[in-house]
Amino acid sequence: MDILDMTVEELKASILNKELKSQDIVKAYFDNIEKTEPEIEAYVTLCKDYAMEQAKIVDEKIAKGEKVGKLAGIPIAIKDNICTDGIKTTCASKMLYDFVPPYDATVIKKLKEEDAVIIGKANMDEFAMGSSTENSAFKTTKNPRDITRVPGGSSGGSAAVVAAKMAPISLGSDTGGSIRQPAAFCGVVGLKPTYGLVSRFGLIAFGSSLDQIGPFGKTVKDCAELLDVIAGEDQLDNTSVKGLPKVDYLDGIDDGIKGMKIGMPKEFFGEGLDPEIKAAVEATIEKLKSLGAEVKEMSLPITEEGLSAYYIISSAEASSNLARFDGIRYGYRPKDFEDVYDLMESSRTEAFGDEVKRRIMLGTYALSSGYYDAYYKRALKLKKKIKLQFKKAFEEYDLILSPVSPVLPFKIGERKADPLEMYLADIYTVNINLAGIPAISIPCAVSKEGLPIGLQLLGPHFGEKKIFRAARALEKER
Repeated sequence: MDILDMTVEELKASILNKELKSQDIVKAYFDNIEKTEPEIEAYVTLCKDYAMEQAKIVDEKIAKGEKVGKLAGIPIAIKDNICTDGIKTTCASKMLYDFVPPYDATVIKKLKEEDAVIIGKANMDEFAMGSSTENSAFKTTKNPRDITRVPGGSSGGSAAVVAAKMAPISLGSDTGGSIRQPAAFCGVVGLKPTYGLVSRFGLIAFGSSLDQIGPFGKTVKDCAELLDVIAGEDQLDNTSVKGLPKVDYLDGIDDGIKGMKIGMPKEFFGEGLDPEIKAAVEATIEKLKSLGAEVKEMSLPITEEGLSAYYIISSAEASSNLARFDGIRYGYRPKDFEDVYDLMESSRTEAFGDEVKRRIMLGTYALSSGYYDAYYKRALKLKKKIKLQFKKAFEEYDLILSPVSPVLPFKIGERKADPLEMYLADIYTVNINLAGIPAISIPCAVSKEGLPIGLQLLGPHFGEKKIFRAARALEKER
């Protein structure tokens, strides 16, 4: 079997059985990157020398019979808003074009402890603000399934490297669908974990109450293996949930879904949903029934208003989080300025892109005197109601099923001039972040034009095992 087609499970077995060396695997991926990257443009930074050195260390450990980690010798790409010690971390922004963190994010420490091999930093929408990876300051990533189309966003680079066989697994971050939507657009698997399950320490924040790091992979098992490594309590992150028992996400993953009750919200199947996506999801519902699950139509009435609450909350938090980028402490600094006020104004004007400026202004407005109660406070109340609504729904259903996006992957440039149209692409994903629950995107069909169609499975808080079981059952039917 071609190395590039092997799953994480297969790569691990080959390395441990000494059929393959980690160096062989890393080299195979870099050979493909050399051929594919100029067309796809999914990486901001590549770490070939570093990766080959790390792979060599793993191979030497195995040769000596020493104990190795769960991801020993497996190459992985990292979204460029996750801090990596000694490796440039830019958030795809001119503001951080030369920033090299002096520390590792907690998820990176965990990957290194398990002997994973970091091969590069993936492109993204600037500061994770966008749904197409067109907002990067450096390059526009193409969808490997059709290079005239976007890969989704903001983790478009992380999804594209897996789809284009430029990495077997990757990490992204999800604030309002930024893992699930690109996973759907690129035809790979992507999981947004429960808020607080994975440490956010070292993730450069967009919306602190919404952001969550999560895995991309070729298969459901790939994502489960990666989550198994990065999940867990972290004393450095006060949003990390404390006292959770250790969970083996691979345990019982092939047990099937007989007897599961799955809800289908009617609000997610109404006006604006592409007919091909609707037909694909409905066909998947029939598969679920044939596998022994009970699928029923249900209602989540206030989720239609979730998009408005999401953009107010996330923009307000972005306004606060990005205030630190002022050209003084670190980041981009203009050559000419008159005084400290001109320095701050010029650095932010020159270094932030249009979408980042738009959201900073929207967030600042929502937090300003006289508008805080009318916008931000009301959005927080709606967020709480949405969370309670999902909690009530999961008292009756094991999982909830929905499309990931109302539209198929769109052409590059098609929506960039209309921010509202771009924001509407997130209508099925943002509520999950507001509620803090986990959700996975898995490929379920292909359109007439050959474009991937994704299906979303939502679970209760810390219900990742249920989600993996159902997703794996569907995956085996494809």
